[in-house]
Amino acid sequence: MRHNSLMDPALCAPAVATAADTLGETIRRTPLEMSLRLSGELHTPVLLKREDLQVGRSYKVRGAYTLISSLPESERAHGIVCASAGNHAQGVAFACRQLRIRGRVFLPTTTPRQKRDRIQAIGGPWIEQVITGLTFDACAQAAQEEAEQSGATYVPPFDDPRIIAGQGTVGKEILEQASSPVGTIIVPVGGGGLISGIALWVKAQDPSIRIIGVEPAGAASMQAALRRGEPTPLEHVDPFVDGAAVGKVGTHPLSVVRELVDDIVSVPAGAVCTEMLDLYQTEGVIAEPAGAMASAAARRYVAGLGEASSTSTSVVCVISGGNNDVSRYADVLERSLVHEGLRHYFLVTFPQQPGALRSFLNDTLGPDDDIVLFEYTKKNNRETGPALVGIDVATPEALPALVERMAASPLSIEKLAPDSPVFGFLL
Repeated sequence: MRHNSLMDPALCAPAVATAADTLGETIRRTPLEMSLRLSGELHTPVLLKREDLQVGRSYKVRGAYTLISSLPESERAHGIVCASAGNHAQGVAFACRQLRIRGRVFLPTTTPRQKRDRIQAIGGPWIEQVITGLTFDACAQAAQEEAEQSGATYVPPFDDPRIIAGQGTVGKEILEQASSPVGTIIVPVGGGGLISGIALWVKAQDPSIRIIGVEPAGAASMQAALRRGEPTPLEHVDPFVDGAAVGKVGTHPLSVVRELVDDIVSVPAGAVCTEMLDLYQTEGVIAEPAGAMASAAARRYVAGLGEASSTSTSVVCVISGGNNDVSRYADVLERSLVHEGLRHYFLVTFPQQPGALRSFLNDTLGPDDDIVLFEYTKKNNRETGPALVGIDVATPEALPALVERMAASPLSIEKLAPDSPVFGFLL
């Protein structure tokens, strides 16, 4: 195993074992389940580590409880503060209630009421919410300033050895629960706390097990940090995969990832959405976007191994969380269809004369093409009028024939590329 003298001595496998003892039965020992769907597709056993069934529906409670429970009485008396708009806040709230420690959670003003209510329900009278700032960064700054002024302990979401050790108990459970040898563990990556904790434990037990991290393509901050050799803020972060949309990874996680993690890959948001739908429809798993990243990457990664893949070892995908608002599924379905090449958008310029639309329907669309969006505004003082038209095709292979019929049409038709600015109004 590689060794890096720059790693904090607290970043070690024994710290993970200690965290597991600390957590005990306070949290759930989440199941490790076979995915018949993915196992069949990839011709190798694929197991899902169901952290969506954890307390607060996320692994985050492991690290939060580990850190907060380690505080001496002198620090507990001053309370704790954290900044989060989601899973970390719920983990902190649970720990505060269990340990009877006062906590203040700083939330962005954009945090939905549903999340605020959930955090309060978990923390009860031990949690006070402070709504401030438009972004997480603004909240984090406010929380750290509060900690300095009040003497409270700031509980970071990922950049602390105690947080990392707590998250590493996921890896300890995986190896204890697996009934056959594990060859690869695929882990979602945001700030890096989860993957670094898992790597500390797993590589100490069996260095041959591959640890693969998965980032959203729109927030690949760990890969940026590895290239630069230090945590590097991204210029732009796509917030869709909100549980992993981190603009800058932690220093401690980076030191572990650099030494112990075998590879970091990216998945586009559309692939994550497709996997969210497959998890729900086949396995009955309600995963948040970050929670579906590992299994979304499994197809690409395992297929890429070719002859190196082995049916004698299992692939484990960590389903890191299940806090997904049901109202998001319309957006998830839309992004999935676009990613899979089944939904396409066009700007069609119609002449303002009778029969123009009928001609488009009869002569241009195929028998299996379906219009899912049609927005047209008639301008009485113009000879033509543009329409935004969304069309679903039966298979991706049906698109070229549709495009050919459009080219032969007397209408002016422009296909909108997925990276077109217009898509910002659609997705």
